[in-house]
Amino acid sequence: MTSSASLPVSEGAAGAAVRLPVSVLTGFLGSGKTTLLAELLRHPGMARVACVINEFGEIGLDHLLVAKSTEEMVVLGSGCLCCTVRSDLIDTLRDLFMRRVRGECPEFDRVVIETTGLADPVPVLHALMTNPLVAARYRLDGVITTVDAVHGVGQLDEHRESVKQAAVADRLVITKTDLAAPETVAALIRRLRLLNPAAPIIAAAHGAVAPSVLFDAGLYNPADKSPDVRRWLNEAAYCDAAESGHDHEGEAAGHPDHGHAPEHLGGVPGHDRRIAAFCLVVEEPMGWEAFLDFVDALISQHGESVLRLKGLLNIRESEVPLVVHGVQHLFHPVVPLTHWPDDDHRSKVVLITRDLHRGTVEELLKTHLKAPIALD
Repeated sequence: MTSSASLPVSEGAAGAAVRLPVSVLTGFLGSGKTTLLAELLRHPGMARVACVINEFGEIGLDHLLVAKSTEEMVVLGSGCLCCTVRSDLIDTLRDLFMRRVRGECPEFDRVVIETTGLADPVPVLHALMTNPLVAARYRLDGVITTVDAVHGVGQLDEHRESVKQAAVADRLVITKTDLAAPETVAALIRRLRLLNPAAPIIAAAHGAVAPSVLFDAGLYNPADKSPDVRRWLNEAAYCDAAESGHDHEGEAAGHPDHGHAPEHLGGVPGHDRRIAAFCLVVEEPMGWEAFLDFVDALISQHGESVLRLKGLLNIRESEVPLVVHGVQHLFHPVVPLTHWPDDDHRSKVVLITRDLHRGTVEELLKTHLKAPIALD
C-alpha cells in the first residue's frame, strides 16, 4: 500500500473468512524450520494442508510415506500435499488453487509457506497482500517463527534479520529445547517477550508441536469462522510490557546496530533497542478521512519501520467497528465487524516498529486526528 486509497473496505468478515488461510513459517538459518515442518507433515491434523516449500529434499520426505509423486507435487500418506516453488511464489499459489478447483490435487483448506533461504518474511507477506488474484483466494493467518534455543540469543545479538523475524511473529517456537540448559531457554524467552509481547511462545523438542497450537493465529475463530478480535489484537500484552518497564523509548537513535548495550541502558542489546511494541488508544470516535491521513503520513514517512500494525477502530462514519492490519507499507483490506467484542468502544492500535518510537507515532496520530489519546 502506498496511499489511503489502498485501504478499501473488504467484503466483510464472513467473506474474508472463506478465503484459504496461509501460515508463513520462517526462522533464522539452522533454527529448525525443516525439522518442525517434517514433524508437522506426520500429523493426522495436516491431512487437508498444502505446503509450499523451496525443495522437497530439504524437508526430508524420504522418511514419510509418499502416496503419489510428480515432478512438482508430492501427496503424502497422511493426505498432506507438498509442492515446490518452481518460479514465482504468486504463480505457485495461483496454480495450486486452480489445480484444487479442477480436482487435479487433493482438497486442502490451509496453506503453509516455508521460507527456507529467505531471511526476511515480509516479501512473502507482501506477495499475499498485493496480488489481486492471490488475495482473492488466500488470506494471511499468521507468521510462525522458529528460534534456536541453543544459539538463539547469539543470533539475536548478531543478526538483525533474526530480530525482525521474532518481532513480526504471531507464534514463536523455541526449538532444540532438549539441547539447551534451562537458564539459557529462560533467558531467550525473556528476550523474545521484550521483542514481541503478544505472540505465544511455544517450546519444541525434536520439532514436536501440535498443529492446533501453531495455526489459526489470525482474526477468525476456526470453529465458527467469526472474528475473535480480543485474542487477535491482544492489546493487553502491549500495555503489560510497557508497565513492566520494557520500553526503550529514545534508546535506539544514535546507537550502533551491533553488540551489547552500555550498562546504563540495562544491557539491552543493540538490535533489540531498535524494536518497540506499544498500543495507542483513542478515546473518542475518529473521522475516517482523518485516520486515512494518519496512515498516509505514517507509511510515507516511516513505512519501512512499521513491521506490524493491528487496529480495532471506532469510526464516526461507520455503524460497526472496523479492523485494520498492515505490514510495513502494505495494508489488508479493512474488515467491518458486525458488533463490538465487548463494552469498550475505544479505538486501539497496536504496533511493532523498528527505529520508530511510540512518541513519534503518537504525535503523528494527534496531529491528524485532533483527538484525545490515552497513554496506556
